[in-house]
Amino acid sequence: MTALGERIRVHSVVVLSDDWYLLKKTTFDFLRSDGTWQRQSRETYDRGNGATILLYNRARKTVILTRQFRYPAYVNGHEDLLLETPAGLLDAQSPEEAIRKETAEETGYIIHKVKKVFEAFMSPGSVTEKLYFFAAEYDSAARQEQGGGVASDGEDIETVELTLDEALEKIANGEIRDGKTIMLLQYAKLHLFA
Repeated sequence: MTALGERIRVHSVVVLSDDWYLLKKTTFDFLRSDGTWQRQSRETYDRGNGATILLYNRARKTVILTRQFRYPAYVNGHEDLLLETPAGLLDAQSPEEAIRKETAEETGYIIHKVKKVFEAFMSPGSVTEKLYFFAAEYDSAARQEQGGGVASDGEDIETVELTLDEALEKIANGEIRDGKTIMLLQYAKLHLFA
């Protein structure tokens, strides 16, 4: 089998936007499985890699989520705040360092021991981001900061504590629509609260 790098010939890369993040249009030839080369053009949005975490309390069977405004979801017809797991970009930090920082900023919970559970490309057809997924136990003593996000970054985040069953019901009834959150809640049901 031919290595993937030998099946791609890049012809041009044009930067379309370098404002919020980097949007490029790339024209390349791709060696198809039938042995023919096909010219293709794709736009890729590079916003960097990120991390997300599910905070859970096994004894109480609860999880911590956040509720916040997401403009892209709003313009696509979602007229409510999104319930999500805490998350953020790595910003030149390790995934573990980044998720500890984001957790404190968004929820006020200080966590030390995090467990990486998997990695995933969330929208590989157009976005380069790889997301690192974590889980960590919490208790009420871990909430040592205000949380709420970073106001200068436009964040206005509410912390929400739910039982796992309540959270799973919110997936079923459409109140939770965030992909990373759905993945971590299903992981919790299968592996953390089994």
